[in-house]
Amino acid sequence: MELRHLRALAAIGDEGTVTGAAAVLHVGQPALSRTLEQLESRLGVRLVERTTRTLRLTDAGRRLHERAHRILADLDDALLDATRGARPLRIGFPWAALGDRTVPLLRTWREENPGSPVRAHRGDDPEAALRRGEIDAALLRTRPAPDARLVVEELYTERRVLAAAVDDPLAVRGSAGLGDLSGRSVAVCATAATTDGLWPSAGPRTFQVANTDEWLTVIATGEALGVTAEATAQSHPHPGVRYLPLPDAPPLTVRLVRPRVPTHPATLAFLAHLRRMTGRQGG
Repeated sequence: MELRHLRALAAIGDEGTVTGAAAVLHVGQPALSRTLEQLESRLGVRLVERTTRTLRLTDAGRRLHERAHRILADLDDALLDATRGARPLRIGFPWAALGDRTVPLLRTWREENPGSPVRAHRGDDPEAALRRGEIDAALLRTRPAPDARLVVEELYTERRVLAAAVDDPLAVRGSAGLGDLSGRSVAVCATAATTDGLWPSAGPRTFQVANTDEWLTVIATGEALGVTAEATAQSHPHPGVRYLPLPDAPPLTVRLVRPRVPTHPATLAFLAHLRRMTGRQGG
C-alpha cells in the first residue's frame, strides 16, 4: 500500500464523487479509479459502492476513510515538525468556543507557555474533524458518539438563554420560560444542537438553519426564536437580537473531547489549564 492509495480514498470520501476527488488531487479520473481499484484489490474488501449516478463509502470504506485522514495528518505534522518546528495545538469548536472565557484563557496560556501556541479553529463539525486528525481536541456542548479512541472531559455547565428579535414582545421582559415558546417557531442551528432534550414530547415548531449567521438572521427578522447557550450571547452579539435568561431550561455541559492517545504533546497541559481557568478540577 502506498500513500497515494490513502489520499485517493480520503479525497473520494470527502468529495463524494471520483470526478471531484480527481480535481482536488490534480489527477485524471481514470487514474484515480485505477488507484481505488488497486486499494480494494490489495485489501480484499469493497470500499466504495458505485452506480451510474451515486457513490457512497461502505462501512469498511468509512472506517478506513477516517483513519486515512488521521494517518495523512500525522505525516504532515511529522514533515512540518522536521522542517519548521512543532506546530500549534489545534482546538476546534462549532460556534461559541468558551464565550467570555475564551480570550482570557488563550492569553493566559500564551503568557505561561510562549513556546507552545494554540490555534482555535471554528468548523461546522469539529467532532468529525477530530476523528480525521485535523484538530487535536474539540470543545463541544453535545456528547460525541461512543468511541474507545476518544476521551470526554467535562469542564463546566452553562445556562441556556432565549434569543428573540429586539421588537418581539418577549424582548421587553427580564426573562422567559419554555412555555413562552408554545405556538412559536424556533430556529435550530445545525452546528449548535442546544435544544436537544428540551421537548421530550410536543414542543414548538422547529426548523433547521445551516450556521450561526443564518440563525441570527431569522431571529433578528422575527421569523423565529432561538434557544442557545449563554456563550452565544457573549460571542455573537447582534443589534437585532436580544438574549434573555431561560431559567427553567436545564443547563448545558461544556466538554473537551480529545484522542485517548494525544496527537499533540501540549494536549494534557492545555486540559489542565482549561480546568484551572474554568474552575473544574480533574479527577
